[in-house]
Amino acid sequence: MRLDFFVVLVKASRGKAMDQRLFEQLQKITPEEQAYLDGASMVQKDIYTLTGSSGLSEKQNRMFEIDAQLFLQKSKLVTVRRHSRFVEFPAHKHNYIEILYVCAGTLTHLMEGKELVMRQGDLLLLNQHVEHSVKRAEFGDIGINFIALPEFFDIPFHMMKKQNIIADFLVGTLRQNNPLPQYLLFQLKSEQRIANLMENMIRSLLYEEEREEDDSINQYSMGLVFLYLLSHMDKLTQNSSQNYQDVVIQSTLKYIDAQYKTANLSRIAQDFHQSLPVLSKLIKKSTGYTFQELLMRKRFQKAVAFLVETELPVEEIAATVGYENLSYFYRQFKVRYGMTPSRYRALHKNDAQIKI
Repeated sequence: MRLDFFVVLVKASRGKAMDQRLFEQLQKITPEEQAYLDGASMVQKDIYTLTGSSGLSEKQNRMFEIDAQLFLQKSKLVTVRRHSRFVEFPAHKHNYIEILYVCAGTLTHLMEGKELVMRQGDLLLLNQHVEHSVKRAEFGDIGINFIALPEFFDIPFHMMKKQNIIADFLVGTLRQNNPLPQYLLFQLKSEQRIANLMENMIRSLLYEEEREEDDSINQYSMGLVFLYLLSHMDKLTQNSSQNYQDVVIQSTLKYIDAQYKTANLSRIAQDFHQSLPVLSKLIKKSTGYTFQELLMRKRFQKAVAFLVETELPVEEIAATVGYENLSYFYRQFKVRYGMTPSRYRALHKNDAQIKI
């Protein structure tokens, strides 16, 4: 296919346009990529590691480490480099934290035996212990690698304040004893606020003018990206340590179990830095029930336990499980069990097991 025709296809297929000058700069074929187009079938490892491929053992050649020193300017904490196209990128690690952002097209990673397909707008965080490879990318597949030292994340970490999955990821990058590979993949599609911040950082780092304040500006920009990600945790589709949805659901169920009388969704939303609509959708998707339905199930589970195991009046039981409106409690009890609380007590007083 003619290259100029393919450029037109790429421009037509991508979403809301990145700055045209910047996008054209990112599309340019580098000397490294030209070598691959001219027939070189292997990654030029001397670009990525100080020892070069000739200085690596057979095992190291199969899985080599990319060195930040080859890309970071002196005293800089972060830089960007476009992912090299037209070649299969073999298994490798980094001695830095990598954030990969897809500006156009797709990139396919192989990680822990799984394929992770990234599309425009997707963002992947990788710590320095992750081993992965990347399938061949073509002309229209534009991925930007943020190459960052751990110190770069000092400001973003403090901007988040509360414990959360991104903060845990950043803490994990500093772990020296028993370091664990960890990655987070956010499939964001068209989250324009994050796209704007990423574009600003890419432009700043691509056209570096050695301004002293650039690192700080980019640190605060990345902090804002993380804060926005925390409000889109339903977009976290891959997590190497634990599925985020499982964490939220487990915490929600434990909270309801312990605080069923006064439990409310706002408290969980605050703890997980989530909006109420996003959290409601996540709970419904994961359990099949809304938060209120889960809470009601727990309250009536406790109510029937009190009916069978104690002599407490029905009015007191209703108040104990969180219902001040007695007529509402009676109505809902009859809908659920087909009888009044008193009738249920009479029938199940000697039951070994309680109906939930």
